[in-house]
Amino acid sequence: MSQCQLTKFSGGYPLDKFIIEGGVRLKGVVEISGAKNAALPILAATLLTDEKSVIKNVPPLRDVYTMLRILRNMGVRADMEDGVCVVHPNGYNNYIAPYKLVSTMRASVCVLGPLLAKLKHAEVSMPGGCVIGPRPIDLHIKGLKALGADLKVEHGYIIADAKNLTGGRVYLGGKFGSSVLATANVMMAATLARGKTVIENAACEPEVCDLADFLVKMGAKIKGQRTPILEIEGVKSLHGVEYSIINDRIEAGTFMVASAITGGDVLIKGANIEHLGAVIDKLKDVGVKITSTKDGIRVVKTGFIKPVDVTTLSYPGFPTDMQAQMMALMCITKGISVITEKIYPERFMHISELARMGAHIILEGSSAIVKGVSKLSAAPVMASDLRASAGLVLAALVAKGKTEISRIYHLDRGYHNIEEKLEKLGVKIKREKED
Repeated sequence: MSQCQLTKFSGGYPLDKFIIEGGVRLKGVVEISGAKNAALPILAATLLTDEKSVIKNVPPLRDVYTMLRILRNMGVRADMEDGVCVVHPNGYNNYIAPYKLVSTMRASVCVLGPLLAKLKHAEVSMPGGCVIGPRPIDLHIKGLKALGADLKVEHGYIIADAKNLTGGRVYLGGKFGSSVLATANVMMAATLARGKTVIENAACEPEVCDLADFLVKMGAKIKGQRTPILEIEGVKSLHGVEYSIINDRIEAGTFMVASAITGGDVLIKGANIEHLGAVIDKLKDVGVKITSTKDGIRVVKTGFIKPVDVTTLSYPGFPTDMQAQMMALMCITKGISVITEKIYPERFMHISELARMGAHIILEGSSAIVKGVSKLSAAPVMASDLRASAGLVLAALVAKGKTEISRIYHLDRGYHNIEEKLEKLGVKIKREKED
């Protein structure tokens, strides 16, 4: 993809909307794309070496193109074609990640650790607020300080210096559990630090493990992947590699719920059953039949669905990124369900929009009490964030009439060609420009 195409794709948000006609039972095969939340830190990790890296299975999403723009801004040659990113970092010397780019995507803060380790200095814009609630970077700062870095915040930027990073011990437990991006930042910085670093209460999400596997292939010495305690022995340098990232477990989970909510029969090709334990457990409790196949996961609704209680937790618990989707399913499930948000207690912007479609939901603190209704009805609704958008799409699949979902640029941040994938499963969906 050319520089011109990249800029055009990544610049401003197109005001598109979806029009979805409900009532179709999903049936067929859907193929899952690469994981955005694995691709972003892995692309940042290429800053740790002077050598070329080739990253495969990268989803062509808005956030990915934003990360490529950040790398380009630093003097890195970064190109993407057909899901393959080729990154040439040799000779880059710009240590600034500017506000105009970082403000559009929180994950861009994960360039902080690699820049500090490689260039000994970094200036990264604070990522700012978020509609799903505050997500402070105190754990990032705490972790990097444990390695001997000097960090301060001035004029909206994190300014970091470290002549010689030295291994240390850091506990990364926060108010709502471990931090994925803080774990990534500290782990990346530690790969080039002198001595041994121990990260306690490290995030265990598959995307963090994928980053660790990528770093090990680059020559890093990391032990404890897939556990809450990571041990990193610093090395003098890392080398470029060819690597294929994991598939997106949240996209897979979204289509699993899509099959359940429509009474469908869908084979989710490329879904990794080992990454979806908590989601599968809840869907089985609901009454959905789930079968592992050589190609992925088959999800079939065979009878009446039952209400369940869900509490979001750090991995391997039920993912917060699946909360809105599960709520949409519970909206049409006879009985009462309680959905408790332990990761981002304010992540309930979708409730008011679901209510416009006839859902009956009462919010009490960090818990939503959902009383299932016999049917939802189509209505104009507005997406507020990425996963809330997915929840509204799922609700639209079973609503009577045509639902109009505006601000779907949120969806474009995390789901590649979602309308085409839904169309192949039988959904009547159109993308149009907003009035």
